[in-house]
Amino acid sequence: MSLAVNDLSHADFVSRLGGVYEHSPWVAERAFRARPFASIDSLHAAMDAAMQAASREEKLALINAHPELLGKLEAAQLTESSRGEQAGAGLDRCTAEQKARMQSLNRAYREKFGFPFIVAVKGLDWGAIVERIEARLANSPDAEFETALREIGRIARFRLEAIS
Repeated sequence: MSLAVNDLSHADFVSRLGGVYEHSPWVAERAFRARPFASIDSLHAAMDAAMQAASREEKLALINAHPELLGKLEAAQLTESSRGEQAGAGLDRCTAEQKARMQSLNRAYREKFGFPFIVAVKGLDWGAIVERIEARLANSPDAEFETALREIGRIARFRLEAIS
């Protein structure tokens, strides 16, 4: 990226980075004010700070903007980033049994917390993802809300690295 983003207009900055946080260009809009960025680390920190400073309702909308794992990999609302990340974890090659198991876990998770399970899948496979969702089902709603936001931050970091 060579931090060429420092030279972008507000509109171009949001256009280039608005998808880093799933369907939530407001994160890039707010992070723009923190320019100049010395590194990807500082850019990510500014974007994460913008997310963390948001209202609880905005954070919940951001969490809900994420697709369920093994939901509809071909759905129109699924971003190319999400599709690629899930495919990179092999979720596009799951057996019918694995898919049914994940969908069951997704339902249990959503029933308990009211939002989709979010995990940065880079470097994980189906088994590791299942272990995480099973473990996180034991969390309290407040703890899981914060965990989901941390995972969104990790996803954003991977996405920034991918476009740099």
